Amino acid sequence: MRRPSMLTGAAALLATASLLFPITCNSVAQEQPPPFPLPEMQRLSKLYVGTWTYTETYPKSPSSQNGLVNTGVYTSELGPGGNSIINRFHSKGPAGESEGVFVMTWDPKEKAYKAYFFSDSSPTALVETGQWESDALVYRAELSVGSKKIALRTVTKFLDGGKLTSDAYFSANGSPETLAVHVEAIKK
Repeated sequence: MRRPSMLTGAAALLATASLLFPITCNSVAQEQPPPFPLPEMQRLSKLYVGTWTYTETYPKSPSSQNGLVNTGVYTSELGPGGNSIINRFHSKGPAGESEGVFVMTWDPKEKAYKAYFFSDSSPTALVETGQWESDALVYRAELSVGSKKIALRTVTKFLDGGKLTSDAYFSANGSPETLAVHVEAIKK
């Protein structure tokens, strides 16, 4: 008796999947989609969308006795369907030159904002999870760098007159948080 080959098994799996695909698609299509854009994204778009000028103030350090200040511009626009916000930024100054993209969206299953941060100084995206905490939008992320576990927390507050502040903190291996950068931005 001849045993079925892996190719025959794969063909059978594909045939079964092709039969089930229309059933799955029809059941998904019958579900009521959420209204677009989602209310959580409408709230963010009212705060973020536009062009901003900003300063990044880095604290004093052994390599910079007075701290450092960079300036930059970022643009914030709605993504497809209004359910994402795409921020493009570029800054330069004594702390160096930096550019990147920051994409925010709402994850209904997690009931949280998700942010994907891409920059010219990293080969991969940093993924953050955010919630409103009182009047601040707070994003958190964790990553490993060698044997170190780094916790990141960014707190953004929206002020009157089209202004915002954002403070980014980090902690290594459970140590107390340290301010990495303070950002002040003004909408043009």
